Amino acid sequence: MHRIVLLAGLSLACAACSTARVTQVQPIDGVISGQCHTDRVRGAVGLAAGPGTVERARVDSDSLHVSVVRGSDGATTASEPAPASSGGDHLTIEVGRTNNITALRCG
Repeated sequence: MHRIVLLAGLSLACAACSTARVTQVQPIDGVISGQCHTDRVRGAVGLAAGPGTVERARVDSDSLHVSVVRGSDGATTASEPAPASSGGDHLTIEVGRTNNITALRCG
């Protein structure tokens, strides 16, 4: 009988640990420089722009601020300037009509 109670308690403890959510995203080196770099977050393009993904992109790009904007149809013309891949303290994430990340830029 004691084994069953112990096993049930152990199962509940393991289940509680596995569902714990990380509430704050921390930079790997412990410091956010405030100098945005999109080359560090290129892998986010195509992912859903959920709160966790957006915050992770902000931290990984070393940006102090982030904004999510609805992008155009995704087509660029030759006359448009290339988006900044570094500089500033702000990361802008463009999303498509299905809320997937289509572009990242600094500024």
